[in-house]
Amino acid sequence: MTGINYPIELDTRYIAKHLPNTPQVQRLLRKGLAAHIFINAQTLETVTQAIIERGEYIGKIRQYERYGLYFSEVIGYRISPDGTQINLYYGEIKINEDNKYHVIPRTKPSTE
Repeated sequence: MTGINYPIELDTRYIAKHLPNTPQVQRLLRKGLAAHIFINAQTLETVTQAIIERGEYIGKIRQYERYGLYFSEVIGYRISPDGTQINLYYGEIKINEDNKYHVIPRTKPSTE
């Protein structure tokens, strides 16, 4: 299946967790966790629209329907608590049982 062909609604609770220089990102790093961050808000919006239009269905993994798409250019980066960064080229939308979604830059598709 390509694209998301049913109505979904953005879950705004997760946006700041995936944007640079936010308190939510700093909190993850202080907890010793890595953060997956989009380059900027415009990139997040562009990736979201592309996945909705032509993303590939990954399956239901950990209680979320997931769709994803690889991009030819960097869409974000994974930053570790020690400051090291990895460029990210894959975007994924997670949709919960209420059809609310959020989008995440990742290294590769989620697996069980």
